[in-house]
Amino acid sequence: KVRLGKIAANPHDLVAAIEESGFVELPVSALHAAVVANLPMHHNDPFDRLLLSQAITEPLKFLTLDPVLAQYSDVVVLI
Repeated sequence: KVRLGKIAANPHDLVAAIEESGFVELPVSALHAAVVANLPMHHNDPFDRLLLSQAITEPLKFLTLDPVLAQYSDVVVLI
């Protein structure tokens, strides 16, 4: 996202801020990857689809500005 110009930040600073905030990393599991195969192709970004798969599988809320992702599940929250 930094390289695409969608986030203006240093990735290492983001990692530090995430750790300091008390959030916990969610590793990508084989199940997360497998669920991606069952998602309809509403969205073409494979990374976003993987994140969405994690939210559906865990289940967690998926916060996004992208209204296309809201088509997938009620775990998606448009902000």
